[in-house]
Amino acid sequence: MLYDPTRHEALQPLAWNEDLARETIRRVVRDTEDRFSADRYWPLHPRDVEGDEDADHVATTLYYGACGVIWALHYLQAVGAASLSRGYLDDLDRLLTSNRARLNSAAGRDFASFLMGDTPIELLAYGDRPDADRAARLAALIAGNLENPTRELMWGSPGTLLAALFLHDRTGEARWAELFRQTADKLWSQLLWSPEHGCHYWTQDLYGAQSTYLDGVHGFVATASPLIRGRHLLRDGTWTAWRARIITTITRTAVWDGDQANWPTHLVRPGDRPSRPLMQFCHGAPGFVICLGDFPGAELDDLLLAAGRAVWAAGPLTKGSNLCHGTGGNGYAFLKLYQRTQDPLWLDRARAFAMHGISQTEEDAARHGRMRYSLWTGDPGFAIYLWDCVRGKSIFPTLDVFYA
Repeated sequence: MLYDPTRHEALQPLAWNEDLARETIRRVVRDTEDRFSADRYWPLHPRDVEGDEDADHVATTLYYGACGVIWALHYLQAVGAASLSRGYLDDLDRLLTSNRARLNSAAGRDFASFLMGDTPIELLAYGDRPDADRAARLAALIAGNLENPTRELMWGSPGTLLAALFLHDRTGEARWAELFRQTADKLWSQLLWSPEHGCHYWTQDLYGAQSTYLDGVHGFVATASPLIRGRHLLRDGTWTAWRARIITTITRTAVWDGDQANWPTHLVRPGDRPSRPLMQFCHGAPGFVICLGDFPGAELDDLLLAAGRAVWAAGPLTKGSNLCHGTGGNGYAFLKLYQRTQDPLWLDRARAFAMHGISQTEEDAARHGRMRYSLWTGDPGFAIYLWDCVRGKSIFPTLDVFYA
């Protein structure tokens, strides 16, 4: 079995309704704006509290806090999906202070982290009001993250590799291209070889343990994604070598079942327990399709289509409509396949997941008495997915785009 059926639910047979999708986007934006507090930003949703974490803490990060919500609201306005009643970019320095205090209280100092640290807040502020001091701070964050042992998107140098790419896209300045190349060179030097699997991989020193993740947040394919998008910035001939290694690792770690495919959570070694068969963006086939959707050439096409069939067969996730481990994130795999193949089947499937996700959003809001104010785990991120379903595009937020 390529997935755990208990983590999924039957797809509701709802016809695509563009008017409802647009109204849901507006409702999410209105509710999010109404819940804003100048001192605490947005209330933390119960589903975003982990373990013994303080359920009343101020969430500040790009992943599930104020930075991500601010990014989502301004992005939705910039692309024409919503109109805001006010701006949220004037107080980002205070958000930086709050985020640093949160990292310090957690005994962490990973300020360069793309999903949890200072980097995305500085990126937002630089996009609004570029200046030399902020650019220098961003360059220091990226350069200072080169040796981060996590080697994954959330905390490590793959995340700041992505930041360098976004800054080069924004400015065209050579220093960002050079930081992109330095980061890519460092990651190349850190690749390990698995004789058992006949492919390269990275280890991640993450949360007190060493792992060999392959997935779309902590693993190999998440790191491949900015390398694919930024391949034009690499040194002469370097992309050819990267391309070969990406193809080899992706194909040799795939697990097939008939005409469907998925990937294990991590590279299994002798004596290890097998990975759980997950089917969500952060672990499983959806993240692979999304991260590899712009891969040049046809070598991975059959595998990506098989992964898309597996995502459809599994059905929507029970964890709600969110991007990281919910129905919206899985739906983005269909949008990527539509973008890659122009086969309308995949757009139809993306829109079917969108309609199901709208129902999940409404049910969750009724259950908790509020929406979930988060980019990667909540409703603003899902609203962006709905907008991409309306316009038939696949631009995954903060992975494919930062500056709209």
